[in-house]
Amino acid sequence: MQASHRLLRAISAKAATQTIPIVFMQGADSVQIGLVRSLKQPGGNVTGIDLHLVETVAKRLELLHESVPTATSIAYLRNPTNPVYAHAETTEVQAAARSLGVRLLLLDASNPNEVETAFANLVQQQARALLLSGDGLLNFTLQNQIVALAARHAIPAMYIVPETVKAGGLMSYGLDQHDGWRQAGVYTGRILKGERPADLPVQRVTKVELALNLKTAKALGLTFPITLLGRADEVIE
Repeated sequence: MQASHRLLRAISAKAATQTIPIVFMQGADSVQIGLVRSLKQPGGNVTGIDLHLVETVAKRLELLHESVPTATSIAYLRNPTNPVYAHAETTEVQAAARSLGVRLLLLDASNPNEVETAFANLVQQQARALLLSGDGLLNFTLQNQIVALAARHAIPAMYIVPETVKAGGLMSYGLDQHDGWRQAGVYTGRILKGERPADLPVQRVTKVELALNLKTAKALGLTFPITLLGRADEVIE
C-alpha cells in the first residue's frame, strides 16, 4: 500500500469512528497531522507505527552524493499532491543540498505523464543524479516506470526500499517497512486481547536498510566506495 494512501486512510478512519480501535503505519508525524494527542499517550481509539521517512532524506542525499561525487547538480522528484513530503521533506533536502554544495533541481510528478516530463526536464537541465521523495506513489506505484527511465537516461537514482533496487534501481536507503508491519501486527494482537489503543504509545521504526545494485552501477559506469559496500545490508550482483 502506498505511504500516502496509508496516511489518508488512517485520517479517514479516525474521522469515521471514535470507538473502533485503529492501528496505523504511515510516514508522517502522527501528532503533527492530528492522528494522536501525543506519542506516549495517544488517547482515544488510535495508535500505531510512525516511519518518519522525512528524517532520512538528508542521509539519502548524502549517500547518493557519496556514490556519485561528480554530480554537482542533483534532481529531487516529489509528489506535489502529498503535502507530507512536498513540504516538510523539501525543506530538509534543500538544507542538505546546501551543506553538500550541490545544486538541487526540484521536480514534481503525480502520474505517469508527469514522470516523463520530469525526466525530460532533468535531462535538459543536466542533473547528474536523482533523489526520490519518500512518497509511496513514486516509490511503489510508479516504481517500474521511474527505474526504466533512469536506466534509459543513465541517471543514478536513490530510492527508499530495497525492492526497487532488486527491480534494477541503483540504490536505496530507508526505514525497514517490514519491521513496521511486524510492530503493527503486534499492536493489533494486543488490542484484540483487550488492551486499549489509548494506552499503547506510538512506536517509531528505527531500523534502516541500505541496498546497492552492482549490476546497475556497472551499467552506469560507477563504482561504489568500499566504505559504502561495507555498510550495505544488501548487495545485488
